[in-house]
Amino acid sequence: MLRLAAFAVTSALAATAAGPLPPLPLGRLLAAPDRLTIAMADTGNPRLDREYRLECDPVGGDHPWKEESCARLDQLAGEGKDPFAPVSKRQICNMQHGGPATARITGTWRGQKVDATFRRTNGCEINRWDELEPLLPPGRS
Repeated sequence: MLRLAAFAVTSALAATAAGPLPPLPLGRLLAAPDRLTIAMADTGNPRLDREYRLECDPVGGDHPWKEESCARLDQLAGEGKDPFAPVSKRQICNMQHGGPATARITGTWRGQKVDATFRRTNGCEINRWDELEPLLPPGRS
């Protein structure tokens, strides 16, 4: 009993001397897992026109470029960008047409619900699509 009390006192003194522990990243630990469903159509490659699952942290799913896609999403987040944000209605876009490819991404990413549609209907939308490569493959131009 005396040894247990001595251990408790020694442990308490050591913890006090070491200072407070850094806070745990509870927001990330309690957040829903990163799980996305990507439905692609009219990409110009019939093998890509289907629905994929992508999981990040840990990486999983059946997306053909899952590691690269998760790394790209992390890179964009590190740059402070929301990869699923729509093009601003105030942005001026050239009327270039990038082909008929469409993609819809739904699920959860970084604790936020995702429901985003991508098209290649003008220069801004083409750029938005291209920003997510390899999550979204290059579309026909």
